[in-house]
Amino acid sequence: MDLLEKKLSSELVYQGGFLHVRKDRVALPDGSESVREYISHPGAVAILALTPDGRLVLERQYRYPAGREFIEIPAGKIDPDEAPELTARRELQEETGYRAERWVYLGTAYPCIGYANEQIHYYLAEGLTLNERRLDEGEFLEVMTVPLEQAMAMTLSGEICDSKSIVGLHWLAAYQAGRIRGAPV
Repeated sequence: MDLLEKKLSSELVYQGGFLHVRKDRVALPDGSESVREYISHPGAVAILALTPDGRLVLERQYRYPAGREFIEIPAGKIDPDEAPELTARRELQEETGYRAERWVYLGTAYPCIGYANEQIHYYLAEGLTLNERRLDEGEFLEVMTVPLEQAMAMTLSGEICDSKSIVGLHWLAAYQAGRIRGAPV
């Protein structure tokens, strides 16, 4: 069965600093037409950073759209013309102060397929050394490290509840168990 929807026209409804809202007219598989509204996102990275003693680097920050604080893995949006790997290195340094000696690409996930085209590229960062943080203007967050086993338990208790962090921890566990290979970068 062919499920492909073909774009007939596209309209930019809103253009923000990095998010754009689009309204497309599409041809459906049965030949009828419909409208698809979605957010165009530049993409992001998420980092599973492990300290030499096996602790996971986490951040606590307020997320305005949800109206609450979250504990999550470091992450950030990809700048124009920036490779995801370079974004991961930059974001880890800026947000946490850590630099990593070894990097492994774990995979890519689409967190909001019903209303956004965002892709998140996941990286494992090891061999960490702590340097100076360089937060973006208007960025406020607390950095913490917790034993990896505790972080996994936090996903089950709801302390870590954002999909980005849950997916990342799932892939990290699979990588450590040898179920996925990852790719050194």
